[in-house]
Parts: sequence; structure tokens; C-alpha cells
Amino acid sequence: MKKALLFLVCFFVTQTYALKIEITKGEVRPDPIAITNFYSDDSDLQTLGHNIGEVVGADLVSSGLFELISSSSFIQKEDSLQKEGPRFADWRVLKTRFLLTGQIKEEWGQITVEFSLYDVITGQKMTALAMSGDKIKWRKIAHMIADAIYSRVTNESGYFNTHIIYVEAISKGKNPRKRVMRMDQDGENSEALTDGKNLVLTPRYSPDGHQIAYLAYLNNTAHVYLLNLQDKSQKSLGNLGDMNFAPRFSPDGQTVVMSLVKKGMSAIYTYDLGSKKLTQLTEHRSIDTSPCFSPDGNSIVFTSDRDREGGEQLYVMDRNGGNVRRISFDKGKYSQPVWSPRGDLIAFTKQLKGRGFYIGVISPEGVGERLIAEGYLVEGADWSPNGRYLIFTKEQGGGAKSQIYKIDLTGRNIQQVNTPRNASDCTWSPLLK
Repeated sequence: MKKALLFLVCFFVTQTYALKIEITKGEVRPDPIAITNFYSDDSDLQTLGHNIGEVVGADLVSSGLFELISSSSFIQKEDSLQKEGPRFADWRVLKTRFLLTGQIKEEWGQITVEFSLYDVITGQKMTALAMSGDKIKWRKIAHMIADAIYSRVTNESGYFNTHIIYVEAISKGKNPRKRVMRMDQDGENSEALTDGKNLVLTPRYSPDGHQIAYLAYLNNTAHVYLLNLQDKSQKSLGNLGDMNFAPRFSPDGQTVVMSLVKKGMSAIYTYDLGSKKLTQLTEHRSIDTSPCFSPDGNSIVFTSDRDREGGEQLYVMDRNGGNVRRISFDKGKYSQPVWSPRGDLIAFTKQLKGRGFYIGVISPEGVGERLIAEGYLVEGADWSPNGRYLIFTKEQGGGAKSQIYKIDLTGRNIQQVNTPRNASDCTWSPLLK
């Protein structure tokens, strides 16, 4: 039986002022941060403290808001910091904006990391925390520390202590096999969640992060399954239609919205997980698909080709299917819309004839469209839990692997998340506890 992981977070010092960084547009200049090894007299813990510091640094740099100062240039060392506190003049020489330092302890297989964040310019301690957990879960502790630093500097919630679920291609050809995979947001600790015997597509997290909805093809028919991420049990929602597509949870986790094909017609339906009631929301001689709830649960965005002139476009309707209005009007075909957790933007995939594919964002009112990523084939965007970053899959063409990428809303900070095989259909978890 696996030992449960318990984290304790203790607040020691928090200054009243907070910084606010806007990362949705323009070019953000990253702030220099010095991260010292978390100090210990024990040589094994020193190594672990070094590893934790490296993961924290990698997380913060990946946000595009921080740049690391090389430890080889440090004037003041870890032991001096613990005994004397920061000599801010030494850190200002290195043009340091923020300083992160602390120590690591171990007792009965549990480690505790105590750390402090300083504003070097003002010479003030911004926050001091302690985080404890199982030693084997040290990477999780590192991600939680990075979240605390990110949150303190930006005054927004972090996103590093999260998972990404995606679909891994095991085989291609006449009988393609795929399996659902889970990994940390930085690509580490990858594990299989399904056995790979069938074709699976479009896994999507529940709001509490405890289960996913996904499609599995059995006898050439797609059915919606729910997978419990804690005990790995799964169940089918049953034979709801000729074909099922793109299931997503409502914000309260009680309803799944999806596209169903019945008698050759595609429409948007909701399925109540409690009463098992299936309700049709759209009725149109068109292809309606890819529905996604707004974070308040009052609206649904979806794709439809009901306007024959524009091809597939984005539409928003009320939760009950009323008040349908088109929100995309530019050239190209739009698909795979997903509402930001903040409610302010909708991400989408766009295809422009002769120019390839794009990932873009638009307001729910249909204004302010911006294209932030492009490629031979880019698709399937999903949001970080703080609504500031996106993941998507990208294929270069010529038989190249399909890979997962992260990008911020400026479109300038893009990074690949390494996976061993072809990866697609990625989805981002809520912030983990």
C-alpha cells in the first residue's frame, strides 16, 4: 500500500506589498533570480537540496518571467546565508532582483524544505515558507516551491505542481493502438493509464482532477469512458449514439457535454452523471462538435459549419442551447475551442488554406483574435489552471513525431515538453494538492 503524501505549508513571513506582472501581450523582460542550493550538513541531503533547486529554477525559467543567475558567480555561499542572512550588496553586484535561499532537513523518511524569498533591490524578505513531504516525492515539493515563488512575484496562482495527460501512439497502420499517459508538467514521471489495446482519443480532466473522460474505439464505434485516476477503475457511459466525440466536464463535474451522431446528424448533447439523462442542445442540419463549458457553467462554445460560407466557425450558446451566436468571422476554418479558466479568452485551432495551422485566442464576445503559434500541423490547445499558458500538439511533417509544446499568451515563450513517442490530445490538470 503506497504511503499517502502529506504536505504541510507553514507561513512565517509575508510582506504586505505585491508585484503584478502582465504577461498577456508585448514582450516581458525576465527578472534575474539567484537560487542557492538548499543547505544541509548532510552530504546526501546537500545533493537533494541541489536537485530541488535545479527543478525550481527550471520551472521559473520556463514561465518566461525569470532568468537564472549562474551559481558560479555567487559571492555569498549557502552556509554564510544561513548564519548571517543575505549580504544584499553582494547580490546587487550580480544585478540580482530576487534571491531564493533555504535549508533542507530529514526525519523518518520525510523531508522539510524551509526557504525564503528576498527582494534584493529593497532588501526585504517577501515570504518565508516550509514544505514537507515524502522524500521520494521531492520533485513535487520542488514544483510547489516554484508555485509559491511565482505566486508571490506575480500575485497570481502558479501552475508547476500539475500533470499533463496525453495520448501516446503505440502502433500505426490498419489497427492503430494508443494509450492514455500521465506525466508531470515538465515531462517527468510518465506513466500509462490505459493498456493500449484499443484506439483512445481526447482525454479531458474533471474539475477536481480525480478522473478523466475519454473516447475508446470498440468494434469501430467510439464510446465515452470515465477513468478514476486514484484507483484506475473505469466505466462506460453506455451506447449514447452512433458515434461520440469530444467529451468535456461541466465546471461542477456533474455533467459531460459532447458531440453525438444519431441517424447521420451531429449535435451537441449533455449527459447528467447522476440521473444519466441525455439532453440534446442543438438541432441543425450541420456538424456541431467540440463543445466546452465556460468556467461559470452558464455558456458553451462549440464548432459548427451551419454558416456554409465560412465553413467551420466558433459559436457560443447558453447552457440550455438557446441564444446561439457566432463569434469568429475572420478567414479560415476554426475548431477545437476551449474556454480559459479565467473566462476571458477562448483558445482554438485555425486552418488557413495554403498557410497551415494556427493556435489562437479570442474573447467570448468575438473580438481581439490573436494567433500565437503556427506550424505544419498544430492543434488541440488546452489551458494551464491559471489561464496564462497553453499546451498543444505540433507535427512538423515528413514523418516527424507529433510532440507537445507549451506557450504563453504573448506567443514568444514556446518550449517543447519531451515525450518518448508520438504525443497528441494533451490536457492540463488542475493545480494539485
